[in-house]
Amino acid sequence: MTEWTLDDVATRLAEAAETGRRLPRVRVQGYFNVWPAFVRDGWEGFDDKDYEYRPLPPTPEAVDRMLETMRWMQWLEVEQRHLVWMRAKHYEWKFICRRLGRDRTTAWRRWQKALQLVADHLNDRQTAASGHASKLEGQVGQCVP
Repeated sequence: MTEWTLDDVATRLAEAAETGRRLPRVRVQGYFNVWPAFVRDGWEGFDDKDYEYRPLPPTPEAVDRMLETMRWMQWLEVEQRHLVWMRAKHYEWKFICRRLGRDRTTAWRRWQKALQLVADHLNDRQTAASGHASKLEGQVGQCVP
């Protein structure tokens, strides 16, 4: 990726929120079932109304991207983190505004500012890495007679 934009950062945050939702639930360790798995008859396969359907677990690459995205949150203030994460989880602006005590336009501007802050950090890191590589190439060129 050449340069991070606000849409790229927002998409990545939404993907991280979805990946976090798809992670398996945390359970108490030590409890297990020793009964073997068995095949049920057709009449036993009636719909269970109380069954909660869980999405498929995320891929390891998606978890790695989510963890990287979580590291980006350290660049933001606490209120910005709440705002960005609530928006990534597709909360309505009405709920976000009530939670933060802000007007919708103000909340939207602060969301844009937080995304821009993350994008600037990411772009600075890319330019610093490319600048560091070009400095090393220049030094290597100087050392070779």
